[in-house]
Amino acid sequence: MRAFAHTNSMIAHAAGGSHRACSRRRETGAAVVEFAIVLPLLLLLFFGIVEFGLMLYDKAVITNASREAARAAVVYNPLATPPYPSTSTIGTNETTNVSTNLISLGSNGKPSVTFPSTCVNTGDALTVTVSYTYTGLSIGKGLIMGTSMNPLASTSNNSLTMSATTTMRCE
Repeated sequence: MRAFAHTNSMIAHAAGGSHRACSRRRETGAAVVEFAIVLPLLLLLFFGIVEFGLMLYDKAVITNASREAARAAVVYNPLATPPYPSTSTIGTNETTNVSTNLISLGSNGKPSVTFPSTCVNTGDALTVTVSYTYTGLSIGKGLIMGTSMNPLASTSNNSLTMSATTTMRCE
């Protein structure tokens, strides 16, 4: 009779009995623990990619703004008085244009447009610089392990000053 009971238990295990179900529960629990360990790293990677993309977008916006401001400053208009626009007019127009196109995540940093003077003579070089302080997401604000996780930002305020400079000849 004992040999018969042992044979029945072997058949039960071979047919997917309680031993296999217990093993599946352990593997499911291990998968949940592994996911809990990997999830923060995946989220950090994802938000880092998003933040880097936003930073590149803002850099492209200020680069285009410096080109637009330089072009507006060097174009000669004989019908206008004075023939070249003033620095304050160009600076105000470009600051407004840039401010509407930048993606800011809670920061209210205003871009600045600087150039030394307007054109005086044809062929003179005019340089325009647009600067903007980019503030990143909260991922890089030192909330993880007490250090800044954003390698491009300063550790004190999680900001990065970006600038774009364009030089054109006066027409």
